[in-house]
Amino acid sequence: MRGPQVAETVEIRFTVNGRPREGHCEPRKLLVDFLREDLGLTGTHVGCEHGVCGACTVLVDGEAARSCLMLAIQADGAELVTIEGLATAGRLHPLQEAFREHHALQCGFCTPGMLLTALDLLRSNARPTEEEIRRGLSAVLCRCTGYQGIVAAVAAAAAALAAPDHTSR
Repeated sequence: MRGPQVAETVEIRFTVNGRPREGHCEPRKLLVDFLREDLGLTGTHVGCEHGVCGACTVLVDGEAARSCLMLAIQADGAELVTIEGLATAGRLHPLQEAFREHHALQCGFCTPGMLLTALDLLRSNARPTEEEIRRGLSAVLCRCTGYQGIVAAVAAAAAALAAPDHTSR
């Protein structure tokens, strides 16, 4: 008779929101679970757990990624940004300001994923058209709004980020 099997753990190291972080977890642990349970970063939401809704979106090495489809070990050595890392020095990021000003959220469940997806879009296309914004955000589902406020917020943030007096973050 064999005793209970002890799960093997792996060590992972990455930078999260500008800070080096490390930990141990089972190889099968999802990145979203590691962020929430091991690092206490609960702003990354668990939605559908199938990569469809986009609520769990984080930036991995600068690109939007579904943390519910990614194993924590796959992020080893990566640079991660979660919603907690968007504001700096107590100031909201221009995207967050625009979402507030344009009433681009209701329940807020999709908002972290929406903001990080929008940031990825604006980093690759600083002046997107309305159609490009809608296409870029189509990866994140919002059940509360009609998306009009969200699209307006992303357009306003693009303008703010492109302004000559804006300091890059």
